[in-house]
Amino acid sequence: MIAFENVYKKYHGRGFENAVLNDVNMVIKRGDSIGVCGANGVGKSTLMRMISGVERPTSGSIKRTMTTSWPIGYASAFQPGLTGADNARFIARIYGRDPQQLLDYVQDFAQLGSYIYEPVNTYSAGMSARLAFGVSLAIDFDCYIVDEITGAGDERFRIKSEEALKARRDRGTLVMVSHDTHALFRYCDRGAVVFGGVVTLYDTIQEAADVHHRLQSFPPQRR
Repeated sequence: MIAFENVYKKYHGRGFENAVLNDVNMVIKRGDSIGVCGANGVGKSTLMRMISGVERPTSGSIKRTMTTSWPIGYASAFQPGLTGADNARFIARIYGRDPQQLLDYVQDFAQLGSYIYEPVNTYSAGMSARLAFGVSLAIDFDCYIVDEITGAGDERFRIKSEEALKARRDRGTLVMVSHDTHALFRYCDRGAVVFGGVVTLYDTIQEAADVHHRLQSFPPQRR
């Protein structure tokens, strides 16, 4: 379970204050698959970072009884001067996993061949995405966070990635942000809408998508 209790999140700048989330109360239960809808700049990524524990609330509390992933397929965390293999081993040690077992999984999943032993800064965007997706799925979490995932590689690899992510969803919890409504329908049963600093949960992704589309005719409001 991940429970938000009276959560506020504000960012302060020179002469201004941006209230991103206002008095959020929600519970993500084990086994949920939630698609998060919202326009650009309303706080979806902030919400995901707070779910994962990367950011703390300005006030209120977030209680977790589940382990959470970093955003699936997030490649910016890699050290570009290290090889793909060295990055994978480093992440394995951080999470207390066997480095060789994790590397074996990544090699099989990402199918980078000998490039796994080349520096990440020599990779193409597609190769970096394949490495990131492989490392992300090599570690088991209770809750998987997906923030604007994009397809990487050929059609066979995209199908493989989709099947792997669905398998994680089926045995755990998934929270996904995407502007691609079709992706949310493929992976998620429930929905959430972020608007005006408020997060509202819905029993179905269809209901959340309908509300989100109706709200697009109104400018976002801050309380």
